Amino acid sequence: MVEQGHYPEYWEADVVLRDGGTGHLRPVSPSDADALQAFHMRQSQSSIYLRFFTYKAKLTNKELERFTNVDYRDRVAFVITIGDEIIGIGRYDRLDDPTEAEVAFNIADGHQGRGLGSILLEHLAAAARENGIRRFSAEVLPENRKMIGVFADAGYEVSRHFDDGVIALDFNIDPTEKSLAVMEAREHRAEARSVADLLSPSSIAVIGASREWGSVGYQLLEHIIEGGFKGSVYAINPEAFELAGMISYSRISEVPETVQLAVIAVPYEQVLEVADECAAAGVKALLVVTAGFGPKGQEGLARQRALVRRARAHGMRVVGPASLGLINTRPDVSLNASMAPALPRRGGLGLFSQSAAIGVLLYATAQRRALGLSSTISAGNRADVSGNDAMQYWEDDADTKVVAMYLESVGNPRKFSRLARRLARTKPVIVAKSDVTGLQLPPGHAVRTTQAPPGALDAMLRQSGVIRVSTNEQLIDVAQIAVSQPLPRGRRVAVFSNSAALGRVLADACTGLDLDITRLETELALDTGMSVALPQLRRTVTEVLSDDSVDAGVVAVLPAPGLRTEAIAAVLAECVQETGKPLVAAFTGIVDPRAHVEGLLAADPDVPGGGGLPCFSSPGAAVAALASVVRYTEWAHRDHGSFVEPAGVDTEGASAYLDSLMDRVEGDALTRLDPEQTARLLEFYGISVLPAVSFSTPDEAVAAAEQLGWPVAVKTREGHLRHRLDLGGVRLNISTPEALRTNIEQMHRALRRYGEFEMEVQSMANSGQGCRIRAIEDPLLGPVISFGLAGDATSLLDDWAHGVPPLTDRDIADLVRAPRSAAKLFGYQGLPEADIAALEDLVARLAVLKDEHPQIALIDINPVLVSADGVTVLSADVRLGNPQRRTDSARRAMRD
Repeated sequence: MVEQGHYPEYWEADVVLRDGGTGHLRPVSPSDADALQAFHMRQSQSSIYLRFFTYKAKLTNKELERFTNVDYRDRVAFVITIGDEIIGIGRYDRLDDPTEAEVAFNIADGHQGRGLGSILLEHLAAAARENGIRRFSAEVLPENRKMIGVFADAGYEVSRHFDDGVIALDFNIDPTEKSLAVMEAREHRAEARSVADLLSPSSIAVIGASREWGSVGYQLLEHIIEGGFKGSVYAINPEAFELAGMISYSRISEVPETVQLAVIAVPYEQVLEVADECAAAGVKALLVVTAGFGPKGQEGLARQRALVRRARAHGMRVVGPASLGLINTRPDVSLNASMAPALPRRGGLGLFSQSAAIGVLLYATAQRRALGLSSTISAGNRADVSGNDAMQYWEDDADTKVVAMYLESVGNPRKFSRLARRLARTKPVIVAKSDVTGLQLPPGHAVRTTQAPPGALDAMLRQSGVIRVSTNEQLIDVAQIAVSQPLPRGRRVAVFSNSAALGRVLADACTGLDLDITRLETELALDTGMSVALPQLRRTVTEVLSDDSVDAGVVAVLPAPGLRTEAIAAVLAECVQETGKPLVAAFTGIVDPRAHVEGLLAADPDVPGGGGLPCFSSPGAAVAALASVVRYTEWAHRDHGSFVEPAGVDTEGASAYLDSLMDRVEGDALTRLDPEQTARLLEFYGISVLPAVSFSTPDEAVAAAEQLGWPVAVKTREGHLRHRLDLGGVRLNISTPEALRTNIEQMHRALRRYGEFEMEVQSMANSGQGCRIRAIEDPLLGPVISFGLAGDATSLLDDWAHGVPPLTDRDIADLVRAPRSAAKLFGYQGLPEADIAALEDLVARLAVLKDEHPQIALIDINPVLVSADGVTVLSADVRLGNPQRRTDSARRAMRD
């Protein structure tokens, strides 16, 4: 519940509007009275009538006070601003029924159709749910079709009836699958549009353009002009009258048209001032190539945040700072607003780089390998436009066939996971991410004592269908296959070579990467002269690839007299075209620097993408890249299942119970629930914990055992001992009072060195394989579920599997099968197979519980016994913490 008179910081948000522009959303305050009056007086008579059911030229002082003074609980109002101007306002007022509120909106005439009403509704609904409100109602005039459409299109089940000339609307505001899908679709369209405007501007101004040859400003202006940009180009330099054969303007405000993209290449100290001038001139977006923000530490970070705040507040997106630039090879755009010396070859690869230096390497490697690009975005410091924005655009871009990204950090992994999973179903997504860089914590986000395990991010990428690589070279290796070749239908591979030894080595490499060798052709005769060898090569490869038992081919060639790589590559490319199956080639041992052995050979320069043959100098690199594409294809074509909804779950009951416990949580400390509280919480999700009773004396232990039923187990409640049979912390199968008293006495003697400890008696469970399930709330990833078999070996060998909810039933099936030791659950060495369905149901319930309640910082079920007859939870540890705003929530907002 929000404290009366105060609101959470995360209620303020920068938002992307339907047309790709931005605005700032925040709760209204008393200081908004003058701005709200000005907003009202700009409205047309019709708009005022539709909002108030009557016309009023001005708001009275009493009305202004009511509209701008809210308690942020029973009465909440949000405004959306651009600069200092209010362009939309939405509010709710709680009714006599405390679970219902009346909602109303007013959108500026000049900004209608930009999606403001939908954004306000999403944020109001989220705030209302935090304050215990479950339903919204509204009264709308029949002629107010736009506002009726806002409610009707929100994805909620809206009931309506006509009463006394007014349409009364009523709907539940709890998120539904449909409402979340509507929100994501709107978010997608808005963010894709904003990136499309960046990459296809109608006009560009280079601020900091220079006559000085070699300077950044000089090169940017030259590259834009020589790249053949189809729009208007303006040079801005107060000290030059003419630049690059065109008139130079001293300030952006002097340009005779509204500039869509301003390229800022001024000294670090001038960037904020120039950004303000761009805002005043109505510029739509900024590309900041100026560096220096990061190296200046907290001062640079503060200036970078100020840059983003000012830009977003005035409707501008920001690429950079320290950006290498933007490229769009589409012929009707021809944009090279970058430090690349020439517009690259047109192709199907969309390239995103967070690092300018790595971006240069990727660009150069792609050019060297004749890999065509559709567009590139160098995000630099990624202060605003991020990889998530880029994926939104590339999902819709018909020119982009494959997406390749270098990431130093992932600022919003939950959103990344959601977008990547959707994009990867239609286009390969290749990500190179440094292992030494971690997840960045958003500004203002408190550090939690729970953090995701090291493998969680990689698990999230795999779960999302992303092709994860370790180096930039590997990224381009995979990209050149994915861009140029048909995707393989399976993992059955044919190996070709003119060397039997090399062919066997290559076959072993394929097997080591889980590729199945179905054909091995190691007697290619390539030393008989090209006129004889090439037709024979074509016949052999075409015949083998046409075999239904073959999904892809790898060709490894050693040097031979008269061998010409280009001629061989051309023949192999024809085989691909004829059979529709992918083929990669490795030309090994060729040291002639004039021979092209890396990249797309025999590609058609006049065809976007160009086809061609992906060629490598290393057979190992060729096979590894092909294996990555095969794994992706299997993921893309598999049944991804459906998100789990376990039966018998009481979400509202759990929420109410957790609310009653949250007053015990202080600061960033975690509060541990006692066993009774833990058991009650888990029961809301259909999870039962085997009863256990604590005791202080042997007599109490015997009484508890009589109550629970013999046989019993006795154990210490100390966390590091309660599961350790080897250290004497657990005694099992005690069937008489005398044996129980004896075991208690022996445990006290054995554990005396550990000091004082509590003990408990628990019913004996059916024997089974011990497993452990952990669920934590990570500041960025949100909920993370980890599964492994119980015991030291799991932790020592890091034999864990991880997943990031929400999870599908297929995700859960993969999760419980992923640990290497999970084989013990499936009839290992003659043991009966465990009840996997019951285990998966338990994991599903825990995943939904953790996903729905971020105030739960940790759940550790250790152990859960899995037998052929079901699962038994022996112990659970639950800890609560102050709920942190997740980076991907049920309200649209731009993140730093």
